[in-house]
Amino acid sequence: MNNLTDISYVKNVLSKHGFTFSKALGQNFLINPRVCPRMAEECGCGDNVGVIEIGPGAGVLTNELARISYKVVAIELDKRLIPVLEETLSEHKNVKIINGDVMKLDIAKIIREEFGGGEVVICANLPYYITSPIIMKLLEERLPINSLTVMVQKEAADRICAVPGTRESGAISAAVNYYSKPEFLFKVSKGSFLPAPKVDSAVIKLNILKNPPVSVKDEKMFFKVVKAAFSQRRKTLSNSLSSGLSISKSDISGILEQAGIKQTARAEEMTMEDFAAITETITLLH
Repeated sequence: MNNLTDISYVKNVLSKHGFTFSKALGQNFLINPRVCPRMAEECGCGDNVGVIEIGPGAGVLTNELARISYKVVAIELDKRLIPVLEETLSEHKNVKIINGDVMKLDIAKIIREEFGGGEVVICANLPYYITSPIIMKLLEERLPINSLTVMVQKEAADRICAVPGTRESGAISAAVNYYSKPEFLFKVSKGSFLPAPKVDSAVIKLNILKNPPVSVKDEKMFFKVVKAAFSQRRKTLSNSLSSGLSISKSDISGILEQAGIKQTARAEEMTMEDFAAITETITLLH
C-alpha cells in the first residue's frame, strides 16, 4: 500500500518522474497524516455521494476520498503530475484523473457524464493565488452539488466565513453567503505541507443553499453593489458606491436614504439585507 504521508516515499515518487515543485502553480503537497482523512470525512462524500477533487497534487487527499466515496474525479492542471498520480493511486479503481484547468472546464458537463445525476460534493486543496476565482466560478455556475470543501490560506478562510455586517467581512464574504452557508472546519499548520508555505491554512465547507438568503431582481447589480462597496474600505459606503458605480454622490445619498441606510455607514457594517435593499433601490431608480 502506498504511504502518501511518508515524506521520503512522496519525494522518491516525484523524483522518479522528474517532478519539481512549481512556485507559479502554488504547489504545496499535504503530508500531515491527520489532515486528509478528516477533510475527506467532513466533505460529505460516501457510498452514495461522489466527489470532484480539484488539484490532487501527489494524490494524498485523493487516496482518502477514494476509500470512502464510490467515485472520485480528480482534476489536475499540471500534466507532469498525471504519471505520478497513476502510480500513487494505482490501487484504487474508482478514481478518474482529468488533466485540465478547472477555470476553463465545463464542470456541470463533467458532473452529468461522470455521476449521472447522483449526489456530488467538491473537495479541493486550492493554491493561494487563485482561491477566490475558483470558489466564485464554482458557486456562480450553480452546479448540482451539495457542498464545496476547500483548504485555503487561514486569512482567506476567516474572510470567507465572516458574517456580513461584521468588521472581518469583505466582498467575498457577501458573495459566498449569497450562494452558501460557510462553515469553518479546522486550522492546518504550515508544517503540514511539503514544501512548507509561510502561512497557516484552514479547511472550510460551503454548504450550498437552494435559494439565496435575500431576494433581488437583478443579481448582477447586487454583486456590482457589493464589489463597489468594498472597493475603498477606508471610505464611507456612499463614497465607495458613487465611484464604484459611477453614480453621483447626491443620487447615492438619495438611494441610501430610501434604502434606510445611514449616510455615514461603511461597507463592513452592511448585512445581506442591506445590500439587497440598496440593490433594489438602484434597480428601481435606474
